[in-house]
Amino acid sequence: MATDFKSIPIIDIAPLLAKCDDPKMAQDPDVCEVVKQLDQACREAGFFYAKGHGIPETMVKEVRNVTRKFFDLPYEEKLKIKLTSATGYRGYQRIGENITKGVPDMHEAIDCYKELKQGMYGALGKPMEGCNQWPHNPSNFKELMEEYISLCTELSRKIMRGIALALGGSPDEFEGERAGDAFWVTRLIGYPGASTANGKCKPENDIGCGAHTDYGLLTLVNQDENITALQVRNQSGEWISAPPIPGTFVCNIGDMLKILSNGLYDSTLHRVINTSPTYRVCVAYFYEPNYDAAVEPLEVCVQRSGGTRKFKKAVYGEHLVSKVQTNFVM
Repeated sequence: MATDFKSIPIIDIAPLLAKCDDPKMAQDPDVCEVVKQLDQACREAGFFYAKGHGIPETMVKEVRNVTRKFFDLPYEEKLKIKLTSATGYRGYQRIGENITKGVPDMHEAIDCYKELKQGMYGALGKPMEGCNQWPHNPSNFKELMEEYISLCTELSRKIMRGIALALGGSPDEFEGERAGDAFWVTRLIGYPGASTANGKCKPENDIGCGAHTDYGLLTLVNQDENITALQVRNQSGEWISAPPIPGTFVCNIGDMLKILSNGLYDSTLHRVINTSPTYRVCVAYFYEPNYDAAVEPLEVCVQRSGGTRKFKKAVYGEHLVSKVQTNFVM
């Protein structure tokens, strides 16, 4: 469960990445130190900054830059890749089309998912079947994003190996039938600057994204520098800012990891309020279980949390579809 944290910890994950696929990684003292920090962060905040992640900063910035270029295009151009149920919920949504707990969010976005082939998961997969709708302008958009997503997927796999150790399991706890063929979601999001009236900002009326938890295992947030908009709620209900720190991703855990950990780790409520007059871009990558994974508490986590299973089994694909189908105004 989240505590009354006042700030979000910064963890240098480079030692974990260096030894991540070493059979003896669990005995490495530098890895053990990272694992200890991951455990503390996941227990106390459900959020942490990851530095030393190895994805080039030039690419991290370019991903935001091409996203901004797309959102700068005329509305008619953006509508060429409009999100609908027929596109497998992939594509562009205008401001206010995304819904969080019944309230329209003040952002526009492109939603992308790991592509599912027709019939791959039968009825379970049917709503999410389809190809991603990548813009043709900017011209390097598809190539850049696919490379970035590939790097984020590999990075997330390695961080999850550290989290597996933090929970007392083996490093490959989240591989195989749980997340060996991990599904992923990527949202490229643009938040308009705060509306002004008589020179005064009214940020509470401009909630870029309402309070929510994430669905999956682990989220990597790549956010614009110099604009603080992401807020995380602690146990007392205070909203703690997660300002951008160059060279880091903001990471947080999702609902599926909460179940797998039997509640040792909680998925923390967070929201976005852009009080800056400046348009803000954020690219959020979500690392998920296998699409058809039946997610239930790990036995090691049940034993470490009193011996009782606190959560029923959840099929990830069903959880995702139930969320996606109530998230959009078509």
